[in-house]
Amino acid sequence: MSETELGHFLRAHREAVTPAEVGLPPGSRRRTPGLRRSELAMLAGISVEYLARLEQGRDNNPSPQVLSALAEALRLDAEARVELLHVLKATNGTLKLCPGAYQPPERTVRPTLRALLDRLEPTPAVLLNRLSEVIGFTEGYAHLYGPLGLLDPPAPCLPRFLLTDPRARAAHPEWDRVCDDVIVRLKNDSVPDDPHLLDLVDELTLLAGAAFTDRWNSPQRTPERAGVRRLVHPAAGELRLVQETLELADFQRLVVQLPADDATGAALDELTGRRPGALRAVAG
Repeated sequence: MSETELGHFLRAHREAVTPAEVGLPPGSRRRTPGLRRSELAMLAGISVEYLARLEQGRDNNPSPQVLSALAEALRLDAEARVELLHVLKATNGTLKLCPGAYQPPERTVRPTLRALLDRLEPTPAVLLNRLSEVIGFTEGYAHLYGPLGLLDPPAPCLPRFLLTDPRARAAHPEWDRVCDDVIVRLKNDSVPDDPHLLDLVDELTLLAGAAFTDRWNSPQRTPERAGVRRLVHPAAGELRLVQETLELADFQRLVVQLPADDATGAALDELTGRRPGALRAVAG
């Protein structure tokens, strides 16, 4: 992100809010349907000059109080406030607290997503929240990952399993690559000041040591959305799985895995008790 990313964010959201939405008269001779800079400054209780400096990238260190006032004036929801915090970090390397941004991670499955998981059977598919906690999965996923220990109670969590359970290393021949991607996801989908995230970070720092902290402190990068993963299953042997990741609302994501070759497809059919050919191999 550029040094003016904060300015781009504020300007875009200002221009997306109509006067009527914040109880102001529409006025006349507007160049955009959104708020004028003077109107947003008035609503947030700051000077027009200071708002101009923020939008033009000449000031990148607004106080938590100013951020909160702007968020309220712009009617930002929790997800947009989290985005604002990410933008601020990219702009100045620090994070400011924006009240209302840290809702607990979603741990229930919406009925529509539950129906989608049902439709995906017997495909291995899992629903993860922003902390990469497992909140829903197909029976096909349970057959694949249950014997590995990933779904053990009380709270299945992908990074915790990968970094602290010795069965994870045995099951993932490309363990380093898988861990890299999972920690990148954890960083991208949460805010460092989020207390829910900090609890998990403290736990993994204590239990996994450098295997976690080295990855956590590495430069930000884009996580993989697709690719072939190798998995060693105690009953099915080594499998090659094509993985696709679908981004959903509320920082949830759906991870779907399909056989990358005919041998993996046959092994998954036997594992799930489905007729041969229920899961067709796809090109990696």
